Amino acid sequence: MKLTAKRFRIRRPDLVVAPPPRMQAGGQSGTQSGEHLFSPPDDDGFGPLRYPSAAPDGTPATGPTDLDSIRHEGLTGRQLRMARRVAQKHGLPATSDFDAVRLLRQAGIDPFQRNNMLELVTSDGEPTEASRALAPLPRGDGVQLPGSLRPLKVPTTEVRAEQSHAADIMRIQRDIAKRRRRKMILLTSRLLFFVMLPTLLAGYYYHVVATPLFATKSEFVIQQAESPAAAGMGGLLSGTSFATSQDSIAVQGYLQSRDAMLRLDSDIGFRDQFSQPEIDPLQRLAPDATQEAVYKVYQRNVKIAYDPTEGIIKMEVVAPDPAVAARYAQALIGYAEEQVDQLTTRMREDQMAGARDSYEDTEAKMLEAQRRVVELQERFKVLSSEVEVTLITTQLGQLETQLTTDRLSLMQMESNANPNAARMEPLRRRIASLEAEIASVRAKLTEDGESGLSLAKVQSELLVAQADVQTRQLMLAQSLQSLETARVEANRQVRYLSVSVSPVAPDAPSYPRAFENTLVAMLIFAGIYLMISMTAAILREQVSA
Repeated sequence: MKLTAKRFRIRRPDLVVAPPPRMQAGGQSGTQSGEHLFSPPDDDGFGPLRYPSAAPDGTPATGPTDLDSIRHEGLTGRQLRMARRVAQKHGLPATSDFDAVRLLRQAGIDPFQRNNMLELVTSDGEPTEASRALAPLPRGDGVQLPGSLRPLKVPTTEVRAEQSHAADIMRIQRDIAKRRRRKMILLTSRLLFFVMLPTLLAGYYYHVVATPLFATKSEFVIQQAESPAAAGMGGLLSGTSFATSQDSIAVQGYLQSRDAMLRLDSDIGFRDQFSQPEIDPLQRLAPDATQEAVYKVYQRNVKIAYDPTEGIIKMEVVAPDPAVAARYAQALIGYAEEQVDQLTTRMREDQMAGARDSYEDTEAKMLEAQRRVVELQERFKVLSSEVEVTLITTQLGQLETQLTTDRLSLMQMESNANPNAARMEPLRRRIASLEAEIASVRAKLTEDGESGLSLAKVQSELLVAQADVQTRQLMLAQSLQSLETARVEANRQVRYLSVSVSPVAPDAPSYPRAFENTLVAMLIFAGIYLMISMTAAILREQVSA
């Protein structure tokens, strides 16, 4: 806001400015000697200017005492401050400048009378404590003459103060504008140096220097041969991507490993492709580059991602030549198939190892039991204990029948009155022979003889051996069934790799993306500059505080 002296000019028609008194020789005015240089005693400090609040005879004029009338009197700011100081001097509780005028008039005190103004200043010319709390009165050489009507030398000090304030404000505004221009120039130069210049260098590299690279994309999935209708809780996840997630993650890790990089380098020559002189210096491999440097380039140009929701492995291979990129992708897919087969074979071997060992052990024990039966048969010269018992039992039956017949014949002969001794004697010897034979045959069943064990012991050992053989045969059948079940389960657990998107050699380079990379570089440099600027501003504020 611009303040001028015109705002404080007196526009009341009843106010008259008297010409300044003519100075006489000796530094005296046209008034009599000894007279005061100021206006008459009833003057309020403005020379011959008269305000309605000042009586012409020096007596205090009360004037209106309501606030609305006081506000419409047109009192200046200096008069209101003077009234406030006079009210403070007399101890009147004024809430505002207009209220101070009202209270003074009600008390019969004219705040604009000269003696009231002089009472605010001590005898040595210094302002009192009440006047020092507010704006101080201007001090001069003791002579106050009515000022001229020049715009910058009005009779009041408010105009000079307001003009001084306006000049200070204009000077501050010019200084702020100058500082803003200086800061804007400094900010522009910093942005050009720290942001735009690196961005231009990055754009020049991506558009002119960078070697075009060709990307080949392919997709493949690892599937399981197990049918979705498999029994048990495992069948809930069969046929989904969760069933082969571990295998997919394992294949992804293998393709991103150093082993895959070394195989690719030995089969096709990965290092040679990125060591050619046509490659730009930032992407070129040194001829004597270490394996770690080659592996970093491999990680940057072979990108493999696994989507767990769909179970698809996505692969992107980047190379300076499109045909070489396609060959790299084909070779990596072949490595993945070998890895899947290796994992499947190992799984099948682990599943069938226990069943196969159990079957082989059961078969060996069954053969051992069978050999024991054969040994017993050969030692006892008995093919079957049951057959031997049947033969002996049959023989005993026949001997018993013949013995019974002979005894009946002997008893019939003895019943005659005159038995024939010649016929009875052979019959008795025959009966004795039959009894001895029957006893001998019976002894073979339960008693050990000179030839070996009894038939009962032979039969018991043969029965035990044959029972062992039967048990081993049953266990062998169960082991064989378990082995077949394990083989079926292992066949169901077979994984195989299915390529859904085959790698195709591109006809246009995919990298570098010049515009996107340049924009990203600009954002990165701008972020770094903003972070450094904020850090410096915070440190500067902390130091200044």
